[in-house]
Amino acid sequence: MKGTRIASVSGIRGWVGDGLDPAAALEFAAAYASQCEPGAIVLSHDGRLTAPVFEAAVAAGIAGAGREVWKVGATATPTVGVLVRERGAAGGVQISASHNPPEYNGLKFFQPAGMVLSPEAGRGVLDRWKRKDFAWAPFDGLGRIRNLDEPDEVHLERVLGVVDVDAIRARRFTVALDACHGAGGRLGKALLERLGCRSIVLGGEPDGRYDHTPEPTARNLADFAKVVPAVGAAVGFAQDPDADRLALVDERGRYIGEELTLALAALRRLGQETGPVVLNLSTSMTTEALARDRGCPVIRTPVGEIHVVEAMLANGAVIGGEGNGGVIDPRVGLVRDSFVGMALTLDLLASSSESKPLSAWVEELPRFAMVKDQYPLPPGLGPDAIAGLWERIAAAYEGAEVDRRDGLRLAWPDRWVHVRASNTEPIVRVIAEAGKESDARALADRVGRQVSEEGRS
Repeated sequence: MKGTRIASVSGIRGWVGDGLDPAAALEFAAAYASQCEPGAIVLSHDGRLTAPVFEAAVAAGIAGAGREVWKVGATATPTVGVLVRERGAAGGVQISASHNPPEYNGLKFFQPAGMVLSPEAGRGVLDRWKRKDFAWAPFDGLGRIRNLDEPDEVHLERVLGVVDVDAIRARRFTVALDACHGAGGRLGKALLERLGCRSIVLGGEPDGRYDHTPEPTARNLADFAKVVPAVGAAVGFAQDPDADRLALVDERGRYIGEELTLALAALRRLGQETGPVVLNLSTSMTTEALARDRGCPVIRTPVGEIHVVEAMLANGAVIGGEGNGGVIDPRVGLVRDSFVGMALTLDLLASSSESKPLSAWVEELPRFAMVKDQYPLPPGLGPDAIAGLWERIAAAYEGAEVDRRDGLRLAWPDRWVHVRASNTEPIVRVIAEAGKESDARALADRVGRQVSEEGRS
């Protein structure tokens, strides 16, 4: 197999035609719709070439289970969350494989509150799908399929409502946006226009014809980073195909990355209002340090935006997110949101009376070095064996604070390492952070060797 189909509580994802096919997508959508309460279900997709085929299959699965389908076309994942909640829908489905290459596609499901499914609800969908337990409707009970016009408007207004629009408009920023031929170009351009920016949009058409590998990493954005200073932009924004992640490039063309997207957004948000901040276990200490310096409690959760969102709601958090460029502002929605990240970054730039550039803001952040590695998941390694591996790794590090809620996280006052099996790919991720890159690299390498040795044994 070229690609591995992964069906989990998070949804389904795989290589189209060799791991994932429209029939599987139809059945997974039917399993989801079968356990939804009565009501319409919002259906969206990113800009992948396979989107039209999968949209038809998913719509058939939902309508076949007796639910009305509201199609919104190529629309960003965070917008789907806003639409579900605002329109009182029974749920939502986003057809996307996020940052994966064009050969992939997948499904992500939403609950009526406008956030992704909880693990419990996800397990229900997965179990139904495995048992082929679909609540098919009779011929006179099939759901209607119709288009929903102007899907972006409510989301746009909510984003504008959390920043000082007049201050941003007064600065007349030039902004470069790489929408990655995904679902974020339309709303991204509209947002920048409403904020009075001169925008240069690359990859604005949601046609899936990627100019680079879609994950917004430094290597993949090397050409875009050259564009930013060439057009005189104050900042470069780079989205992933479904627009829930955001990476930054400063006015000099330096890749700032995704980890600091959340830090800069939090810096601005905590300047508006202080309060609890929620981060996952793999997110940089930079945001944590910013929050603690301002007397704000920091809550860590397992990886996955639903864990972050649930902790945000439970603790009344003012902001939260994940270090993959996923900013969550509950005033707007309960999904990682690249548009919130863009707006808060521009609001931060506009808040400086001396026109401080983005590079200067970045230099003032608490700085740490992070290393991110990944290793193939050892074949046949089941949950018990993986748990045993984590225990053997933990035993090798005395004096560390141990967190076993999501894989294994070992932490010291000045460094940490997190090792976990991915929910969406057959890999093990190893992330380490310390004050010095050499220390982070040494820590990641040591844990990585233990993972690799397990795969050879």
